[in-house]
Amino acid sequence: VAGAAILPPRWLAMGLPVELAGLHDSKQLTEPQREKYFEFLTASAEIEFAIAAVDAGVIDEINILQATHRAMNDALVQLNPLPPHALVDGRPVKTLRVPQTAIVKGDALVYSIAAASVLAKVTRDRLMLKAHVQWPEYAFAEHKGYGTAKHLAAIVKYGACPIHQLTFAPLKP
Repeated sequence: VAGAAILPPRWLAMGLPVELAGLHDSKQLTEPQREKYFEFLTASAEIEFAIAAVDAGVIDEINILQATHRAMNDALVQLNPLPPHALVDGRPVKTLRVPQTAIVKGDALVYSIAAASVLAKVTRDRLMLKAHVQWPEYAFAEHKGYGTAKHLAAIVKYGACPIHQLTFAPLKP
């Protein structure tokens, strides 16, 4: 899952609205904080945002990095208008459709990247909650798909379900 966000340029001078105080790397936020930011980001008429996801089959077919880049491009092209430049978290993306500036740890340093990170993480977590309803034996609601001991034990006991990435251990042939 990848997110893209264009924040209002006037926020550079004025600062973030109070509803986004404390916004930074989604991995460092609590679930309630991420949900609060997500609701504000998606409800604000001033913010242009998009979210795109690539399923496990595609990840298995083209690899996780290429699938991530595809999701990033898919999110970007949903923005209206397409931005003339993108700020990217981490390393440069060779296939990105617009010029870019890559910023290592950008989700902790740049508000628009942090916003995109929140959009992606909340969307992914919600997808995992839906997966939990369909396949409760894997406890996706608890670990959100990460390779915890409980998740790995469920894979050993039940095998893979349709959303598992078969190219990752322990499922990798």
